[in-house]
Amino acid sequence: MGRNYPGWEGFKKATWANEINVRSFIRHNYTPYDGDDSFLAGPTQDTLDLWDQVMDLTKQEREAGGVLDMDTHVISTITSHGPGYLNKDKERIVGFQTEKPFKRALMPYGGIRMAEKACADNGYTVDPQISEFFSVHRKTHNAGVFDAYTPEMRACRSSHIITGLPDAYGRGRIIGDYRRVALYGVDRLIEDKEEQKRTTRSAMYSDVIRDREELSEQIRALHQLKQMAASYGYDISQPATNVQEAIQWLYFGYLAAVKEQNGAAMSLGRTSTFLDIYAERDLKKGLFTEEQIQEMVDHFVMKLRLIKFARTPEYNALFSGDPQWVTESIGGVGIDGRHMVTKMSYRFLHTLSNLGAAPEPNLTVLWSVQLPDNFKQFCAKTSIESSSVQYENDDLMRFTHGDDYAIACCVSSMRVGKEMQFFGARANLAKCLLYAINGGVDEVSKKQVGPEFTPITSEYLDYNEVMRKYDAMMEWLAEVYVNTLNVIHYMHDKYCYEKIQMALHDKNVTRWFATGIAGLSVVADSLSAIKYAKVKTIRDENGIVVDYETEGDFPKFGNDDDRVDEIARDIVHIFMEHIRKIHTYRGGIPTTSILTITSNVVYGKATGSTPDGRKKGEAFAPGANPMHRRDTHGAVASLASVAKMPFIDAQDGISNTFSIIPGALGKEDRVFAGDIDIDLDCSNGACASPTLFEGLDAE
Repeated sequence: MGRNYPGWEGFKKATWANEINVRSFIRHNYTPYDGDDSFLAGPTQDTLDLWDQVMDLTKQEREAGGVLDMDTHVISTITSHGPGYLNKDKERIVGFQTEKPFKRALMPYGGIRMAEKACADNGYTVDPQISEFFSVHRKTHNAGVFDAYTPEMRACRSSHIITGLPDAYGRGRIIGDYRRVALYGVDRLIEDKEEQKRTTRSAMYSDVIRDREELSEQIRALHQLKQMAASYGYDISQPATNVQEAIQWLYFGYLAAVKEQNGAAMSLGRTSTFLDIYAERDLKKGLFTEEQIQEMVDHFVMKLRLIKFARTPEYNALFSGDPQWVTESIGGVGIDGRHMVTKMSYRFLHTLSNLGAAPEPNLTVLWSVQLPDNFKQFCAKTSIESSSVQYENDDLMRFTHGDDYAIACCVSSMRVGKEMQFFGARANLAKCLLYAINGGVDEVSKKQVGPEFTPITSEYLDYNEVMRKYDAMMEWLAEVYVNTLNVIHYMHDKYCYEKIQMALHDKNVTRWFATGIAGLSVVADSLSAIKYAKVKTIRDENGIVVDYETEGDFPKFGNDDDRVDEIARDIVHIFMEHIRKIHTYRGGIPTTSILTITSNVVYGKATGSTPDGRKKGEAFAPGANPMHRRDTHGAVASLASVAKMPFIDAQDGISNTFSIIPGALGKEDRVFAGDIDIDLDCSNGACASPTLFEGLDAE
């Protein structure tokens, strides 16, 4: 049936053999695993030696102030640098962003000022010829953005009511389907893209011209991918023939992406179940042992841990360190009811034991009540030992995205190779509330940033008055926020297009238009204080409210109290309704996230005192978390409050981050791996998606 390649020997043919369809390949060929972790192998001596080398380089990097080396002369492209190795004789999976490990690439296409500052702040100087070229002769994404920004957009950016905008670096949250490189080989992918270009419409409307140019860029990138792999001695024109090649081919695809883009989130996708198909075939053939396959996985994950970008201190402060969000999604359940846990799911998580705990790659388990008990136990054990595993609700997201989605960044779900996202940072809804009280005047800078609405002049705040003004201010913020993102994404497509990542997508992709909310629990608690207690305003000499005194107690978010939880839910819904009214670039489907894993600290620093009692500069709670020390009814109550958030209004993801020890769950000597029962009512369309199962074969 269909085409045939030596690398496909032993695989069950189906739709995937006739068209680019990785999901079809997985559904027909993977082996669910219900067993325990007893088959796992420890690290080999080569793995230990390589990791010792990495640890030494890490120590040198730390002693050097956080950056060991930076390229200042060669502009990073897919083919810009020669091959780099730790130890060529010991590495089973090879490839670095530059010609040597820990050397950060020069990426000026997003913005030359960002590149220059990232270098300067770490003691390096960009080649003056490159600075001149990207300042005078070649426009960057950042330059295009600031040409189009309105004064209002600039003011919102400066005041931090909108923060973290990807207007000077890669936007991220685009997951190339790197599995396609392994399954089909690059020549077949080029052939497919050439056919897509050949069949575009002949009437040269602007969208057709853009499509043809983008497809040409994608084809060019695929040729460069082959060239880059060839520099390491590999011919990836044809499909991978074994598990080592499958991992290597897949990694080359990912490596090309991170050589080309310094995106805010360069996720890997959902690769473990795919790779297990090759591993199972090779084990049955006796081609590799379990120890050898684990070694390959360890070396692959080692490479993912060493993805590094040149960032400014301001970027690192916003995201609390040097994160890349190389997220790998593991497990989940298929729409046919079979779980998708494989031995490779265990092997990926086992790297946290063989290599030690690490934040990268972001190993994310797609959790379901239907996952096998042995795997649940293993996940619980690994979580306790490493504190490095993230969990996402597969039972919820499978309903909207099917069974071949992955997480981009932290919580954003999308179907691999069929959907992408226009990433858009956060709107500071806590500061927006303060703008509503002060008539658009920034409480920190005292500048008129928002519209000159009539401020509240009363000594005590009235809930109904505050809500009327807050609704109007959110409407203004939603409009300027979306329009700002429209500018950013237009210019990114024009000056910094993700050609290799999009080459690993279908031609017609669904585009999500991602917005975000910061400070939700601050807002909920503030409005709760206004409604259920008495909040007195404290003004400066110009009558601007700069602080508050609260008389009496009030319900606090995170305690499963409907009085305040409903306020939080309503705020998310109101803001999202305002977002939906605004035109989005390229027909992006608006979503929002309640997510600030780290940047909540920076948002708090930029925000004045709030009616909930939080003082100027104090950090927000992360994501949809309760404010610090205000959740007094335990973990389940906190989760219950978050579970009330409407997923239809926050389809980009909702985060609740906390640590817990097993003893806190009433378990002392055994691992807790049970499921928490939370009712999910989808009967009213709360879980509905406009793309539900679209394009999924029914096989």
